Amino acid sequence: MIDVMLVDDITLLRKGLTRMIEADPDLRVSDQASNGQEAVTTLRKLEETGRPLPHVILMDVRMPVMDGISATAIISKEFPTIRTLILTTYDEDDYAFTGLHAGAYGFLLKDVSTRDLHQAIHAVADGDAVLTPRITAEIINRDRAHARRKDDEDQARQQLGRLTPREYEIAGLIAQGLSNQEIAQRLTIEVASVRRYVSRILDKTGLRDRTQIVIAWFRSGATN
Repeated sequence: MIDVMLVDDITLLRKGLTRMIEADPDLRVSDQASNGQEAVTTLRKLEETGRPLPHVILMDVRMPVMDGISATAIISKEFPTIRTLILTTYDEDDYAFTGLHAGAYGFLLKDVSTRDLHQAIHAVADGDAVLTPRITAEIINRDRAHARRKDDEDQARQQLGRLTPREYEIAGLIAQGLSNQEIAQRLTIEVASVRRYVSRILDKTGLRDRTQIVIAWFRSGATN
């Protein structure tokens, strides 16, 4: 069972998302909050009392008291096992884009279908990032100025140079936007094996998540 926390200041939206999420028998909404500060406070109380933390958080961006970006930054630091998905109206929302740098695992548009919502929650719970093709391209475009700096390029090459050939191959597939399931199918290996490879890639490179793997890949000048 995957526990999901909803953070949005619109009550009706939380109710609608709850119905959609719990249409999947493997998902349940365990906690809700109306702003970022309330979400952080709830998580701290859960931890203090020894109660289970949610596996995934669906986080709105614009909320009173504390916005979703600030909350995501705190949560990713204090509760690194929790995966946060940013809820936004448009995937070109520049404010929401900064959520990736705050530690979010990707984006979900608020008009997401029930099927795509379920897939996204399962994906991030499994360690995948959820990025639209446009957002992946934007990550690359925004990083190009840095990629031209030799010190950044050298650092990325050093990070990827620590990988075995198989790990390097998987890093390249991650940079293409493939999920763990898709990588497993491409390489004819088990999904559990892909998870172990991804974990080793992050450990060896010191990168935080799959988004940073994508950035390092393109900074290094690597090609698929």
